[in-house]
Amino acid sequence: MSLVESSAPLVESSARARDTLARNHRTGFSRTAQRHYDFTCPSPDSYPFQWAWDSSFHAIALTHLDTRRARDELRSLLSAVTPAGFLPHMVLWQDDLRPHATADFRIDLWEGWRSVTIAPPVVARAVERVYRATGDELWLRRVLPPTLAFFGWLAEHRTSPGTGLIEIYQPDESGLDSSPKYDAALGIGSVSGDDVHTAWHSAMRSLITAYASPARTPETPLRDRRLFVWNDVLVNTVYADGLACLARLVRTVGSNERTADRLAEQSRAIGAALMRHCWDEDGGAFHDLDLVAGKRSEVLTASSLVPILLDSVPDTAARRVIEQHLLNEREFWRPHPVPSVAATEPSYDPSFRTGAIFRGSSWVNLNWYLYWGLRRRGYRAEADTLAARTCALVAASGTRECYGPEDAEGHGARSFGWSSLVLDLASAMATEPHAMAEAHAAAKTHAIAETHAAAKTHAVAEPAGTTEGR
Repeated sequence: MSLVESSAPLVESSARARDTLARNHRTGFSRTAQRHYDFTCPSPDSYPFQWAWDSSFHAIALTHLDTRRARDELRSLLSAVTPAGFLPHMVLWQDDLRPHATADFRIDLWEGWRSVTIAPPVVARAVERVYRATGDELWLRRVLPPTLAFFGWLAEHRTSPGTGLIEIYQPDESGLDSSPKYDAALGIGSVSGDDVHTAWHSAMRSLITAYASPARTPETPLRDRRLFVWNDVLVNTVYADGLACLARLVRTVGSNERTADRLAEQSRAIGAALMRHCWDEDGGAFHDLDLVAGKRSEVLTASSLVPILLDSVPDTAARRVIEQHLLNEREFWRPHPVPSVAATEPSYDPSFRTGAIFRGSSWVNLNWYLYWGLRRRGYRAEADTLAARTCALVAASGTRECYGPEDAEGHGARSFGWSSLVLDLASAMATEPHAMAEAHAAAKTHAIAETHAAAKTHAVAEPAGTTEGR
C-alpha cells in the first residue's frame, strides 16, 4: 500500500464528518428556557437534544470546519449553567420534542428543560481548544466565568470526603451508561448477555424512581441515600484535565494568578488521588471505586487507561498501562481499537449483540483521549496508528455511535456527532510531515504481526467473551 493510498481513509472519514456536522446542526428559540440555541445534536434520529460532553467534542471538531459554530456550540451549552454553577448533562431546547424525553432517555427533568444530572466535564478542554483555534479573547472572557463556575460547583457538591475525587450518583453521569463495570452495583451482575439491555434499563428506572422528588434540585444530597455512589476514573481524569486547562486559560486572560495556581494544584491533587485510590499496582491499571460496596470495580475497561493523559500520573504508571494493556493485542489493541472493554473480560461484546453501549464496541471519543495520552507519553507512532485506524472506522462504516473492534462494523446511532473527532485526529497526524509515514509503517508492522500470529493460531487461545465464528 502506498502512502497516498493509506491517506484515503483520512480523506473519506473527514468528508463523512463534515457531512454529519452539517446535518446535525440545530438553531432556534426555546420558549420554555427563553433562550436562543445553536448547537449540534448527537444524532438526529436517536439523540435530538444538546448533551454536554457531546457538544464539547463537537466544538473541538468544528474548529477544523467552522470556528463561528464552534464558539456558538459552547456559548449555547454554557447558557444553561445555573446561578449556582451547575451545568446539566442534557439541555432540552426544543419545545416540541421535550414531552417524550423522560421516557426515551430515562432522565429526571429539572425546571422543565434541563436534566438534573452531570456529564464528564469535557467543556473546559473544549473551551481551551476553541480559544487556541480562534484567538477570540472577547469570546473567552464570556464563556470562562460559567465554565469556572461549573468546576467550582463540582468541587463543592460532588467531592467525596474520603477520597477527594468527584463522585457520580448514577451510571449515565459518566457517559458510559451500560459499562459492565457498573453491573454489580446495579444488581445485574448475574444477568446473561441477551438480557443485559433490558435489565440495565429496569435498574436505571428503579434508581431514578428512588431519587424522584418534586423538591429535587442538582444540589440535593444523594450520597447518604447510598443507592449508587461512585468515583469514576474517566470522570475524574476529564475533571483533572479540565482543571489544568482552566489554569492555563485564567493565566491567558490575566486574571487572578492565585486562582490559576489553585486550579493547577486541584488538578494535581486529583491525579494524586487517582494514584492513591484507583491505581492497581499489581495489575498495572486504574479501577473505579464503588463507594457503597467499599471496593474497586475490577472490570478492565477503556476508562482504566485514560489517566495516561494526566501529567500528574507518574510516567512509570502510565507506561505500564500502555504496554501491559493498551498495546496488548489480547486486551485492547484489537484489529479496530480501542474496545470499551478488554477482550479478555467475560462481558466483552464486540458485535453489539446485547444492544447495550460501552460493553465492547470501540468509540471515537475514547480513542481521541487515548491518542493524546499516547502522544504525551512519547508513543507517537502508536498514537498515529490509533488515529489512522480510527479514521478508517469512520471511512468504512460512516459516523456511527460506536464500532466493532473485530470487524469495524458500525453500531448504534447513525450520523453520530462526536465521531467527527476524526477531523481533529487527521489534523493532528498532519501537523508533522513524518506523522503519516509513521502511521503507515506501524500499520504495516501490525499487518505482518497479524500474519505471523495467524500461522501460530493453534498455539494462541481465543480471548474470553468472544463468539464462535467471529
